[in-house]
Amino acid sequence: MPWWFFRRHSRNTTPASTSAQPSSGWQPGEIALPRLQGPRRYLHDQPYLLPKDLGEVNRLDFQHYVLRAILRGNYLAPIQQPRRILDVGCGTGQWAFELAQQFPQAEVVGLDLELVKAPASPPPNYRFVQGDILHGLPFDNDSFDFVHQRLLVLAIPLAAWPSAVRELARITAPGGWVELVEVSIHISDLISPAGPANEQFVSLLGQLSALRGIDSEGMVMRSLDQYLVQAGLINIQRHSIQVPIGDWAGHIGALSALDIREGWKAISAPLAARFHLPEQDILQLIDRAGQEWNELHSCGTFTVAYGQKPVRP
Repeated sequence: MPWWFFRRHSRNTTPASTSAQPSSGWQPGEIALPRLQGPRRYLHDQPYLLPKDLGEVNRLDFQHYVLRAILRGNYLAPIQQPRRILDVGCGTGQWAFELAQQFPQAEVVGLDLELVKAPASPPPNYRFVQGDILHGLPFDNDSFDFVHQRLLVLAIPLAAWPSAVRELARITAPGGWVELVEVSIHISDLISPAGPANEQFVSLLGQLSALRGIDSEGMVMRSLDQYLVQAGLINIQRHSIQVPIGDWAGHIGALSALDIREGWKAISAPLAARFHLPEQDILQLIDRAGQEWNELHSCGTFTVAYGQKPVRP
């Protein structure tokens, strides 16, 4: 299915202090991924498990349209007319481009480790900033009316999540909103019901994730609202959304399955290298897992949580 199928016609000039900046619980080179010689490109100085290459660009764009169809929009927070919007971990920038078009009066900023896709004609009110949430965000306090971050569970180690969300709150303006969208890579949340092939693949993924400090037990997804509370936000809402996976569920199910399958394939090389398995065995395991989705009528879950920064008296 092509990606376009879903298209709808006082200033503090430094980040938070070093003690307040996110602590990843993982150091570059500590348990680095092998330098693979295959066609995929991975970051070796980050805990991030997915590749950074053209194949992943295409999948991320496709995933954006799948999520937009599921949510029936690009966000759930009750924002009004924001003046400045930030997308942390913006990936291809597609979410930010659409927000820039929806709010032409706003400045929209996309932040990521690197620019993965140079847009041919970006909206005039959009700009890209290179940065890393694990090292603190390069923005003033109270800078943005809407701060959005989604699907970084494979990029932010578990130990870093509370301080990372505090950093998002720091740069949010009083009265502004922070929205987090996440999944879990724990089998009961990711695929349910799950057959043996799904359980085996997710077990391998969980072991590799745990080696890099990444949450493999579903703690992040279950704690999003608590992170927002700890960051001092109010009016917090949490929505758990179940998504069918597989052709058995029609249009959305087929597209969700394709997104998951391609995401799992993108991690097949690191899994094969870490566990000394032929990559073809991993790919066959993914194929069997896809068959189980249809046989068992499997579903997955993701969570959206948002909160508002209090207005100072």
